[in-house]
Amino acid sequence: MIPQENLTHTFYQATARSADYPHLQEDLECEVCIIGGGFAGLATALGLVERGVSNIVLLEAEQIGHGASGRNGGFVFGGFSLDNADLIKQVGRESARRLYQLTLDAVALIRQRIKQYDMDCDINESGVVLANWFDDAGKLQDQREFMLREFEVDWTPWSHEQTRAALHSERYFGALHEKNAFHFHPLKYAQALARVLSSQAVRVFEQSRVSAIETGTAEKLVRTSNGIVKARHVVVCCGGYIESLYPQLARSVLPIATYVMATEKLGDKLANAMQTAAAVYDTRFAFDYYRPLSDSRLLWGGRISIRERQPAEVAALLYKDMLKVYPQLAGSKVEYAWSGLMSYAQHKMPQIGCLPNGVWYAMGFGGHGVAPTTLAGEVVAQAIANQQPLPDGLEQYGLPPSFGSLGLMAAQCAYWYYELRDWMRE
Repeated sequence: MIPQENLTHTFYQATARSADYPHLQEDLECEVCIIGGGFAGLATALGLVERGVSNIVLLEAEQIGHGASGRNGGFVFGGFSLDNADLIKQVGRESARRLYQLTLDAVALIRQRIKQYDMDCDINESGVVLANWFDDAGKLQDQREFMLREFEVDWTPWSHEQTRAALHSERYFGALHEKNAFHFHPLKYAQALARVLSSQAVRVFEQSRVSAIETGTAEKLVRTSNGIVKARHVVVCCGGYIESLYPQLARSVLPIATYVMATEKLGDKLANAMQTAAAVYDTRFAFDYYRPLSDSRLLWGGRISIRERQPAEVAALLYKDMLKVYPQLAGSKVEYAWSGLMSYAQHKMPQIGCLPNGVWYAMGFGGHGVAPTTLAGEVVAQAIANQQPLPDGLEQYGLPPSFGSLGLMAAQCAYWYYELRDWMRE
């Protein structure tokens, strides 16, 4: 099923050119210390550099892109984990529009940076397709009209026939095509960001796990096992891997696992399933998400759980899901499979702000984080460099408690409930 040598690597790790950054082994002083080498931390650092801030230190406990930033599906599109209709209900139409536009601005900024810094990250500009799992064209039309009316975003409708021509599956009944979106190799992008930062004199350290943050004085102390960083500003961007680093922040997020696999190179067999290079997800709550890769593999993700699984388990689950949609791919081998932790907040919105002691944080991006992590990096960088306030609407999404194991079980039960509801709708 899975070659033994791939059990410890993701497809992304196997195909990215990593750079080795030193471990922190000395005491340093800096203007800003960023904890976490994922998209949020890297985007914050680059946002600061582009605003003229220097003397920045970035500390990563493992390797750049180790967490969700280097394991995700690679979809780059607007919005948050929170449903857009719920966003309007909670913050009002104008604030919702402004917040959603910030995610579209982040998509544009990612695209701009890829070009500006000549980043090799396998960008595919074919867009993202929302495929209708249910035989109910009205729901899809309602969603298109809602996005056009409320956010001035026009997703191109695909008829039942157009969808079947592009996606050779009897599971779909029409689709919406988000042409402004794209997909890419997320780990290559994270590594490219780190290379840009290093070239701009940002001091990047890997294998430098932070053990404590001390805030008793004007200059904060960030401790690791082999060195201390004294910083005027500290930004925590740890997501699902924050663990016990900063309890006040850790208590407010749920580390939720998701699963991804990559098939063998399918060659001409891929065309039997897909006639589009767009990335795809569907209209269920418990949806599949997948995209064709340039070497004819199919990268497939889905499911959420409160626990990570071994690669063989992930492969078995997702292979079964894939064959529900594309039975013609039966017999294809799964060469890579992995899981990873995302950080979810109860309110399903990013958690971006500053604690009373002056520690900044950016986390809780859930399963829709590529654009919002860049948004977070921009607004935190603006706040530190230019003393700009956070955008209206974000302040109400604070740090509510997640209730630990009880919160995890509640999240799992909610997922099972919606999964059952999807099944009943079929």
